[in-house]
Amino acid sequence: AQHSSALDVLITPLLDRRMLEISPVEHAIMWIGAYELQHCVDVPWRVAINECVELAKEFGGTDGHKYVNGVLDQLAQKLRQAEIVAN
Repeated sequence: AQHSSALDVLITPLLDRRMLEISPVEHAIMWIGAYELQHCVDVPWRVAINECVELAKEFGGTDGHKYVNGVLDQLAQKLRQAEIVAN
């Protein structure tokens, strides 16, 4: 929870609904992805997103993984643009 506010600042502008309407499980998974994308540059952006999508498939709601994927993909475009362009 130490970084949760900072991670929400990254995630919230990418949402099409209020954070309170997001499943707590998917919210937590997006925190993991946002943290990895921002701080774990040794983890390729696609790997970070795929890990979160797999978690959402396993533990999130029906089709929640699609939402997690969309939000984290947008975040990767902002945080890892140079890496994405290089691939």
